[in-house]
Amino acid sequence: MVGDGDRQELTDDGGADLATKRREYDEDDVRVRPGKSSRPRTRTRPRHADARDGFVFAVDRGRYTCVLTGAGPDDPTVTAMRARELGRKSVVVGDRVALVGDTSGAAGALARIVRIAPRHSVLRRTAEDDASTAEGRLERVVVANADQLVIVSALADPPPRTGFIDRCLVAAYDADIEPLLCLTKADLAGPEAVLDYYTELELPYVLIRPDSPLDALRSLLAGRVSVLVGHSGVGKSTLVNRLVPEADRAVGTVSAIGRGRHTSTSAVALRLPALPGAADDPGWIVDTPGVRSFGLAHVSAESLLHGFPDLVEATADCPANCPHTADEADCTLDAWVAQGRADPRRLASYRRLLASRSGDLEPRGEVEPRGHPE
Repeated sequence: MVGDGDRQELTDDGGADLATKRREYDEDDVRVRPGKSSRPRTRTRPRHADARDGFVFAVDRGRYTCVLTGAGPDDPTVTAMRARELGRKSVVVGDRVALVGDTSGAAGALARIVRIAPRHSVLRRTAEDDASTAEGRLERVVVANADQLVIVSALADPPPRTGFIDRCLVAAYDADIEPLLCLTKADLAGPEAVLDYYTELELPYVLIRPDSPLDALRSLLAGRVSVLVGHSGVGKSTLVNRLVPEADRAVGTVSAIGRGRHTSTSAVALRLPALPGAADDPGWIVDTPGVRSFGLAHVSAESLLHGFPDLVEATADCPANCPHTADEADCTLDAWVAQGRADPRRLASYRRLLASRSGDLEPRGEVEPRGHPE
């Protein structure tokens, strides 16, 4: 038997003897299997030095409506799509982006978003407070780069929900956004009960009546990106229409049980009209859909406490890793309230949020201010 690389030859006499010779190999015998691609791989991305800066003010099914930086209110807007190089980075209302392609704003023109500037604030919410549930793990970015959170609450019809306001305050402090309390329908009820509840916070507020001027509110919105949140039926869309008459946001009616129907279906940033004789930036407002709850599963337990600054000082004497629940014997919060140094309703609201985070309570549970029973 002759091994591989050998060959057999008959002897000259045709006998049965076999002579073997070792075969000589050369370069012609080498076979190189070609790779999938001979093109070298690189992580280098285009610099897009000619990209133009823009501001995203509306998002709709993969299309982003932007205004170029420095553009006036009458200049055309730019419709854009996300570039593939962004990967899984999401683009939301309020983002500052870099645009390439056709940024003329002409009909049918489509630009590309190739970069997203670092966000200085991100306002988030979840459907639930319990992070162990699927709804609690699903974070929704409400808006990016907001400077101010305007919490819109009616003083009557429907009555104020301080539990919801507390949630918004926690979200604002966690996102490093300044809160502003906007109390609507002040012609139907006074603000004393709500203001008494927040007296220790020195929370800035404005009162809105149907026929009252909006000068005080406009001065607080000027030069800033302010996001408006509130329950349906509190008059948020009516307020937006007064601030930006051309916005024409839908206005709904309040049902007999005090719960309004949703009148806004998507977040959108609206440029405020310039004030007469003012050369400064009039600012932007971000109108959001009416919500029934503001989940806080994304907020850490420590940040949750900082949403109640009137209680923070009391926890300095609590034992390490104190859960601050009502059944914790060594928690100093109860003594703090008993001494009259904080409103007991505030402590009840804080502990209600703690219980909701652990799944013990529904996230919609709220504390009502005195004078406004459910």
